[in-house]
Amino acid sequence: GGGGGAAMADGDGLVSVDYEVYGKVQGVFFRKYTQGEAKRLGLVGWVQNTSHGTVQGQIQGPTARVRELQEWLRKIGSPQSRISRAEFSNEKKIEALEHKEFQILK
Repeated sequence: GGGGGAAMADGDGLVSVDYEVYGKVQGVFFRKYTQGEAKRLGLVGWVQNTSHGTVQGQIQGPTARVRELQEWLRKIGSPQSRISRAEFSNEKKIEALEHKEFQILK
């Protein structure tokens, strides 16, 4: 930790990362809560249910905020969900956000 106003701190760049969350994550408002948490953190991307019982999507935004949502997806989720694990892939630095908002896809 620690404060400091370093303009080029690593937490300031934009990143994009894909995620998939396993466990009891469908039918428990997981997508709605994920969207709410992403909006609270100022992130964009999407979330959707898969045919094999998981929830997947993409997150884009400042690195530090993306880390916060990753932690939330790994440990918290919606109140009734039971997360067994969350996997993240295809993380990359991006120059600009590729989504306008955080959407729930059907």
